[in-house]
Amino acid sequence: MKVEKQSIDDLRPEYDFDYSKATRGKYCRQLLEKGSNVVILDPDIVKVFHDSASVNKALRSLLELTRSTNRLTKRSPGSPKMQVPGGEP
Repeated sequence: MKVEKQSIDDLRPEYDFDYSKATRGKYCRQLLEKGSNVVILDPDIVKVFHDSASVNKALRSLLELTRSTNRLTKRSPGSPKMQVPGGEP
């Protein structure tokens, strides 16, 4: 009994896509103009962050860092300003 090789193209014949008429990024400008939750990453960033989960994790840690640093660097209303050496007394 001879086994036939399965075709590499698994699409059915009725699914005939004509990619010659396709336009890359057809709706990109529309999304950018109207505003959306789509963010376009530069190629060097894409090399580091491969998926949205890693981008979200990095941004959340950055937000947490800025919040904690902001609390540390705020002056209380009654504290005197620090003098810069060599500045006016």
